[in-house]
Parts: sequence; C-alpha cells; structure tokens
Amino acid sequence: MAIFLTENSKVIVQGMTGSEGSIHTRKMLRAGTNIVGGTNPRKAGQKVEVEGRSLPIFATVGEAMAQTGADVSVVFVPPAFTKDAVNEAIDAGMPLVVVITEGVPVHDTADFFTRAQQSGRTRIVGPNCPGVASPGKSFAGIIPADITGPGKIGLVSKSGTLTYQMMYELRDIGFSTAVGIGGDPIIGTTHIDALEAFEADPETEVIVMIGEIGGDAEERAAEFIKAHVTKPVVGYVAGFTAPEGKTMGHAGAIVSGSSGTAQAKKEALEACGVKVGKTPSETAQLVRELVEGRR
Repeated sequence: MAIFLTENSKVIVQGMTGSEGSIHTRKMLRAGTNIVGGTNPRKAGQKVEVEGRSLPIFATVGEAMAQTGADVSVVFVPPAFTKDAVNEAIDAGMPLVVVITEGVPVHDTADFFTRAQQSGRTRIVGPNCPGVASPGKSFAGIIPADITGPGKIGLVSKSGTLTYQMMYELRDIGFSTAVGIGGDPIIGTTHIDALEAFEADPETEVIVMIGEIGGDAEERAAEFIKAHVTKPVVGYVAGFTAPEGKTMGHAGAIVSGSSGTAQAKKEALEACGVKVGKTPSETAQLVRELVEGRR
C-alpha cells in the first residue's frame, strides 16, 4: 500500500518542456514513475523523447486526462503562472496535483486551495514542496529515488532537505510513502491529512512527522494524534536555535514571542504521546527503536 501515490498512478507533468520540468521528468521516469505525457499549449501535438519514451504534449490538462487516463499532475510552472496551471488541473477534475514551484504568491495559493476544496475532487500537495514518493512504486516531484526503498515507515514533512535526510538515515527499514507538504503559510495537504491517511494504511507501522517553527500546525497535529492516531508517531521540529521575530527559510517559519517556537511544539507533541528527537539523527534512532520493538 501507499498513500496518495501508487504503482498504478498515471502522471502528467505541467511544464514538462521547461528546464526543471524536463530534468525531473527524466528522474521520475528512471525511478519507475508511469509518466504518460505533459502539457504546454504552445507545443501541443508534439512528442518529447525522454529515457527511451515518446511522451505526448497536450494543450490542456483536460485533454491529457481524456487521452491518457492521467490521475496525477506534477507542476513545474514558474510562480507567475502557477495559479492558472493549478486551477486548470482542478477544473479538469485531476485527483492529485503536486505543486513543486517555489515562490508562489500566498494570494494565488489561497485562490487555488479554495477552488480545490470547493471542487471536492482534487488534493493539492504543496506548493514549494519536494513532492510525494512511494518507494518501489512511484515518485511525483524532486525527491531522490535512490536514497531509500519500500518499507514500514510513513513520513510527512514540511522540510525538503530533512525529508531526504530522514529517508536516508532509515533506508534499511524503508518507507511506505514520504510526503513533503511544503512550508509556505498556506499549503494544500497538511500534517493532519497525511496522518489520517497513514493511520488508515495497513502497511504503515510507524509515522514520522517533521515540523518547523512558526504557526500552530504541529500543535493541531498533536491534538489530532491524541484523538485519532493509534500508530506510534515520532516527531522532529526544526528551528530550536532560530532567533525570535526572524523569518527562517520557509515563508511560514517565523516565530513571534513564545508562539510557534520549536520548544512549544515539542512540548505539545510529547504531551500527546509523540516521541520527539532533538536532532534528525536522534529522531531516526527513536524510529529505529520503535520498529525493532515491533518485530
């Protein structure tokens, strides 16, 4: 099993013919992702040769879905055009849209997030995220495919680089799915969404949740874990040394007074039964001990 993305997923790439889109289309194909085409209105009707595959370019997402049966779109479109690209996918009824683009205006994200919610058909992951990886099955985004294999751990993370580190440190155990949700102030899929999906996934035995300073997403996730999650959860919160009042990295990572600090989040998680590591490596060791204890 996997959440959101499986070996049966049919993926299109919006922005496939751009520099980033073409690079990562090649990497996703090498990882075994079933990419069935891309979109670019100016190059509709053409075919692109990638990794021995001849991939069609369509004018619209709707056309791509009709001709290929695509059910996932990965968006590599510049920030100025991301809102229109995502809204096009939503209007076409695309079930999963993974928005990799960094620097999307918050107002634009609010627009397509609201549109997706109103549609009731589309899940958005991102923006400003590394994507979704179901090792051994499919990769949608920029997560390196060779750092881990399939296994028992479910991972949801705000941070791209910490996603990669955790997957590498626990590569011998492996992952059911890793979801990089992004760290912008507004994101399509939250910690809670992923926690709920991992709780329902029979092959996920242990869940890792990586958060960061700013906002109250981790505190809300802690309450959800306490009420609804029966599987063991291990957490890590990035930003223990962040100075007050300074935006750190992600647009959503800003601390104001005692609100949104790493320590406050750690305490909230621990109060709900989550083991929290002080470093990524310590967090990985906590996961390892839990997995070995369940054998």
